[in-house]
Amino acid sequence: MKIVFVAGGSGRVATELIKDLVAAGNKVIAGARHPEKIIKLNGVAPVKMDLHSSVNDLASLMKGANIVYFVAGSRGKDLLQTDAMGAVKTMEAAGKVGIKRYIMLSSMYALEPDQWHKYPALAGITDYNIAKFFADNYLIHSTDLDYTILQPAVLTEKPGTGKINIGVGEETANPIPDVAQTLADLLKFDNTIGKVIMMRSGATPIKDALKKVR
Repeated sequence: MKIVFVAGGSGRVATELIKDLVAAGNKVIAGARHPEKIIKLNGVAPVKMDLHSSVNDLASLMKGANIVYFVAGSRGKDLLQTDAMGAVKTMEAAGKVGIKRYIMLSSMYALEPDQWHKYPALAGITDYNIAKFFADNYLIHSTDLDYTILQPAVLTEKPGTGKINIGVGEETANPIPDVAQTLADLLKFDNTIGKVIMMRSGATPIKDALKKVR
């Protein structure tokens, strides 16, 4: 059993992720600005988290956890302080309390700005991808965390299929349940540490796809 801290614990992806983490036997500390909106399940401890607060404040919430997931997002309303600097603060906070494993929910091609204009779905979220570009680069180059960065295609509300493709491709969508399950399953595959993984809807069962990451 692991104790997992989920930053952004009331969001759409987080809700499905928390379900999957608990189903796998983990305990979850879920941080959100509105903790009353966090899903209520046995094994889930909701805490009030403000990404505008200090690194020390965030670190105090993470004590006792083994892993941090960053799945917070301002949906375009607070990109600098939430999606960019908020993410960086959680990385620094994890380091302060001795947490090594850190999993970032990012965006397709977030580290490749020259690709953004090629996909209409990405052209509409350029500012978000800029925030992710800086947060992802900080995670890779300015921390010693055991990171995985998951870069899904555009999130949809469709039912999950349990199947994905990893790497480049034409499909530009991912059902939220598949993204959440992929995030949860990353914990089972140490070969994903230090990797940036682009995912999209596909034909390969999630665990088989992650097993092949090199």
